[in-house]
Order: sequence, then C-alpha cells, then structure tokens
Amino acid sequence: MEKHLMYIDGQFTESENGEWMDVTNPSTDEVISQVPKAAKADVIRAIDAAEAAQVAWEETPAVERGRYLHAIADGIRAESDHIARLISEEVGKTLELSTVEVNFTADYMDYMAEWARRYEGEIVQSDRDNENIFVFKRAIGVTTGILPWNFPFFLIARKMAPALITGNTIVVKPSAESPNNAIAFTKIVDRVGLPKGVFNLVTGRGGEVGQELASNPRVGMVSLTGSVPAGQKVMEAAAENIIKVSLELGGKAPAIVMDDADLDLAVKAIVDSRVINTGQVCNCAERVYVHEKIKDEFTNRLVEAMKSVKYGDPLQETGIQMGPLINKAAQDSVQQKVNLAVEEGAKVLCGGKKVDGKGAFFEPTVIVDATNEMEIVREEIFGPVVPIVFFSNLDEAIALANDCEYGLTSSLYTQNLNVAMKAIKRLKFGETYINRENFEAMQGFHAGWRKSGIGGADGKHGLNEYLQTQVVYLQYDKGVK
Repeated sequence: MEKHLMYIDGQFTESENGEWMDVTNPSTDEVISQVPKAAKADVIRAIDAAEAAQVAWEETPAVERGRYLHAIADGIRAESDHIARLISEEVGKTLELSTVEVNFTADYMDYMAEWARRYEGEIVQSDRDNENIFVFKRAIGVTTGILPWNFPFFLIARKMAPALITGNTIVVKPSAESPNNAIAFTKIVDRVGLPKGVFNLVTGRGGEVGQELASNPRVGMVSLTGSVPAGQKVMEAAAENIIKVSLELGGKAPAIVMDDADLDLAVKAIVDSRVINTGQVCNCAERVYVHEKIKDEFTNRLVEAMKSVKYGDPLQETGIQMGPLINKAAQDSVQQKVNLAVEEGAKVLCGGKKVDGKGAFFEPTVIVDATNEMEIVREEIFGPVVPIVFFSNLDEAIALANDCEYGLTSSLYTQNLNVAMKAIKRLKFGETYINRENFEAMQGFHAGWRKSGIGGADGKHGLNEYLQTQVVYLQYDKGVK
C-alpha cells in the first residue's frame, strides 16, 4: 500500500507524531493508501513556512507569480488522466466527471494567473488642492484553505490560485476522505519550483488541524468549503484573533418548474443535478417545485429518467452516470432521510433504498407528496434523491423557495421573460440559473446568502477576497520650485 506525505516548506514530510490515516475507495470499501495524520505541531510548522515566505513572494512581480500558476496548469494537463483516476478512486465520481474537474482546474489556474496585470488600486479625488489619495490593494499575508471531498482537486485551485496571484502564501488541508489527489497536486507544485513555503499541504482530520488553521494569530484569512456546523466552528476559532473568514457552506437549492417550461430541458437538467457526483454537490437542485398544471407529466418523465440512470464503480464500468456516495455513513444518512420522509407522509415513486453489498451505492430516488415542513425539503440530502412539491402560482413558488435557511443557488424553468425577471428579483439566493444546469462560471462570483456562507469565490470579486485595502493621503508642498 502506498504511503503519501505532506508538503511543508518545500519538503515532503511525515507528521511529527508518526501517525497515519487510511484512505478508502467508496466503490469497494478497500483501503487504497495512507497519509499522515497531522498534529498541531505540523500545522504550526506549515504556518511558520508560509509566513517566512510571504514577504519575498509579495515582492515578486505579479506577472512572475502568474508564470508559476501557468506552469502548474501545464503540469496538471500533462497528468490529467492519472489525477482523474485518483479522484474517481477515492471519491467515487465518474471518470468523465473527474476528467472535467481536472481540466477545469488547469483552466482555473490559467484564468487566475491572467489577473496578474489586471487587478488594481485607485486614485481618489481629494478635497484639498495639495493632496493625492491613493487606494492600494495589498496582500493579506498567510492564508489557509480547508477543503471538502466532493470537488477536492478543483477546490485546491479555487483557494490557492487567487491567494498566490495576489501575493499571499497558503496552507491547505484536504479532506481526510480525499487527500491522494491533493498530494498529486503538490508534486506538480514541487516540480515547477514554486519557492518553498509559498504553498503548503497538511493532511489530517478537522478537529485539531482545522482549529489551528483558523485560530493561529499569524493567519490573515481562512477559507472553508464545507457544512454549516464546520463553518460555525471555523468562525468561532477565527474570532479569537479576528481572522477574516470566507465560507462556502451548505445549500438547499430550489428548482421551480413553471407550466410553460420546456420539460425535456427541465427534466434533463434536474436529473443531472441529482446524479452528478451522486447528488453530493451543494449548488445543485435539492428540491423541485412543480406547477400543478404539469405535475403528472413532469413527474412521470422525471421518474422514467431517474429509473434509467446507470451507476457503478467508475473505474470498472463504462457508460455510468454516477458512482457511490462518499462512504457508508453517507449511505446511511441518505437512507434515514428517505425513511423519515415516508414516515411524514411522502411517497417514494422510484428507488428509495441503499444498494446492498460492497460500496456506498444508493438508488436514484424520486419522492412526491412532500411539503416544505418535511426535513427532506428543508435539510441537505447530499444524495441522488429528488423531493417534489407542487404549487399553483409563481408567488407561491417563490415563497416556498425562499422558505429556507440556505441561500446558495436556485433555478427556474420558464419561457416567459416576465416570469423570469420577477423571480430573479425576488429569489433570495446568491446564484439563479434560468433554463440551464446549476454550474457556475470561473469568471462569475460563487457566493451564498444566509447560512450558505460569507464571502465568495471566482472572478474579480473572488480575487478581491484575498486583498486588503491601504489608503494613503499624500500631501505635498505646492510652493516647491
């Protein structure tokens, strides 16, 4: 069995305590590797390295920092097949989706590298005739990134690329469920010769590792993608030293299907939302509101589409649309949510059961007779389950959609521009997709409202998350000759 190492101060290293963690393939339940179980001392060592490297890195011209990101992007593309297989092996997503993730990550590195010559400050008009006011954009310093397992490779770039191009250094902790692909990333970083300490990677479980990454007084910003409880713990830890936080947390995305919707489009997009990564995507449709005039036609089409979904081990089977859930605990959690929905009065039209045997597989599932009061409609499922609620008019649909603690993404299917514009104005979500799948663009801004997070990522606004402002008031002697 292969043992991987962490990456601290330009060196691959074990943990100081000598402890290891198993990494398991969710399709087979087999242990596929081991990684160090970092101790607090390891995290401090990584933060020390990032702090020691930061000043020189910030003083490096931005365009040169960008060249390193381009080189990493090239290295990713050169190993795309290998990395995609690593992701599919440890996460269980289809090989096709893993390949998309790897290539998108390389493109993201290139995109952020191109901001080197584009991010800028300002000169502001002064009220005094012998003064200039300059607004400088400065690096924050040492940043940290705490990653989830569902898009483990891309999330490295989403946190690392904007941090580095703006002159920050970073310490990243991948999920304990999916560290192998992150270690492959560090090997590329090492090969391109990124200055030591600029990028560091520690492996371990949330508790002690995440606590130090969020509370260490030398950290200027911590970014987490994860659950609401995890975000609350990070905020609490960061509050001790008033560390800036950027959080992408849970979602419960509503999809509204109007009676004039293109049903072929709506059914395909919603099914894709529920089976992509086996439904383990925080921004994809988690609850569907269907106009009562089309409830039978839509439901029948959706059930047939979900019944036709093929699933299996992504490294052993071809032509599949989804793999397993991340682990057996996730499989049990989805089963409990479905069972509770039935107890509360909902009806399962297809699926509804975990698959016996090896792997954490769950049947594609459609649930009707759901209401907004049920847990299946209120809390994240994170599995291939579609609960349907019926409505009679747009106002009711919007009210139902907004009746939620989360506010990450939403979607609407209609051919009426007036309906679309009204919904856009009234939906309380950071993103709204009209007549398309729930998948953001790297040049947009991925940010949630309410309990879905603070701050955001991608595009110009995501880049600015990694910058702080310095205003200089410069007075001069007008009489100088």
